Amino acid sequence: MSKQKPQIVEIYSDGACSGNPGPGGYGTILRYGRHEREFSGYAELTTNNRMEMLGAIVGLEALKRPCSVRLTTDSQYLVKGMTEWVQGWRRNGWRNSKKEEVANRDLWERLLALAGIHQIEWIWVRGHDGHPENERCDELARKEIVRAQKSAI
Repeated sequence: MSKQKPQIVEIYSDGACSGNPGPGGYGTILRYGRHEREFSGYAELTTNNRMEMLGAIVGLEALKRPCSVRLTTDSQYLVKGMTEWVQGWRRNGWRNSKKEEVANRDLWERLLALAGIHQIEWIWVRGHDGHPENERCDELARKEIVRAQKSAI
């Protein structure tokens, strides 16, 4: 009897901002086999980087048990932060190479906690380059900004 390889959860996320800082949104797709869910949200005054991170966090927080995850984003900040920079920041007391406080520490700490639960492969794709899920996440994020701006009128 052969063991089946556990299926990987796919998460795609993107963030957008109208101005930086400014009103922002995120879009996330969570896919497991044939099952798919979309998430989106809005923040009134934020940055693009925070929305990129929040999209990933929302997808990971939606998981009900530890999973193997392939998380795809067009944010080099997010991918490099989690794969190259964050361990050094932690060692240096959340200071960057310029000895300044690391921006978005609250979100990095949430991501680290989630990375302790799930096995995550971080994948970067070029934004606005025809990647279907990345384009859909961008659309979800931008719709949130438009929707919130319309409701504020």
